[in-house]
Amino acid sequence: IRRPPRSTPKPSSAASDVYKRQQLEYHTINIGGFEGQSRGYYLYVPDEVDLNTPLIFVLHGYSSSASTIMSYSEFNDLAEENNFIACYPQGTTDVFGNAFFNVGYSFHAFSDVDDVQFIRTLSSHIVGEYHLTGYNIFSTGMSNGGDMSYLLACQASDIVRAIAPVAGCMMEWIQESCNPQYPRSVFEIHGTDDNTTWWAGDYNNAGGWGNYIGVMPTFSFWANLNSCSAFQSIEIPNSNESDGSYVISEKYTGGIDGNEVWLYKVINGGHDWPGAYGNMDINSSQEIIEFFYGFDINVEIGDTDFDGWSTIADLLSISDQILDQDLYSAVSDINEDGSVDSSDLLLIVNSIIGY
Repeated sequence: IRRPPRSTPKPSSAASDVYKRQQLEYHTINIGGFEGQSRGYYLYVPDEVDLNTPLIFVLHGYSSSASTIMSYSEFNDLAEENNFIACYPQGTTDVFGNAFFNVGYSFHAFSDVDDVQFIRTLSSHIVGEYHLTGYNIFSTGMSNGGDMSYLLACQASDIVRAIAPVAGCMMEWIQESCNPQYPRSVFEIHGTDDNTTWWAGDYNNAGGWGNYIGVMPTFSFWANLNSCSAFQSIEIPNSNESDGSYVISEKYTGGIDGNEVWLYKVINGGHDWPGAYGNMDINSSQEIIEFFYGFDINVEIGDTDFDGWSTIADLLSISDQILDQDLYSAVSDINEDGSVDSSDLLLIVNSIIGY
């Protein structure tokens, strides 16, 4: 079977512990222990990183690459302007020689690549390396990378706070098995004339990817999952009439924990990343950042339950982390020495009693 290209074309044209590291570097990480698989990723770190700095995963499309989506999305510039870490994981290569994230396409039926575990391991590593809280982690991606973001929202909701797929879909098996620990906010940007990830979905594998559900049923699925109570729809100004498309913004709000579910319907839009190519009325990357920043959490060291105070509840939480080091959180590392131990417990006790 000839697989249609699912890549993205290159466009034509610790509050007191601040790290001074403006850089872009390529790294590898071992997944699954000493003899596990080595995976690569680009990491852009802004000039100043503190406890609450968000981490955003940016996932490429099928047959594309981490460097390609890094180029056209321009998230590195936004990372510096908005103070977040941008991570661009690289997919593995399938039997067709194409890079991919494993979301269960029909022609990947025998693949044992566990990309959810890859993101889990990578997330834990970056959080530990830069002493982040671990509460402000988000995922976006184009096409296959958007599909992967949906899989993370279903199977790794303890890690990602919100997702923003562009031209992505939920594979039918993902939707049917989706029972997240925490309902998460979702923002989909999708063209109604997308000829690769069809707006209406594909329920009989006519396109060769496997069964996946349509954009509107996906939108409703997440709105229902989040128990959203309000809806609004507006047309975004058609500032660039030459692109042959316009955008309708639809938003469900008032969900669990303030969650929201957004859909930007790009009328007559194709398999595009608006703002880089295709529709030019919006800048997808900027819109995604603004969406994510509506759900980040800013905390102080020692305030493990985010109530603004150091209390007995925080003391008990830190005690639990001393007993179980797998529960390490930078929020509990009062003296910021990389571990949670009795010295942190003493500091929180002194804080509670006013010393």
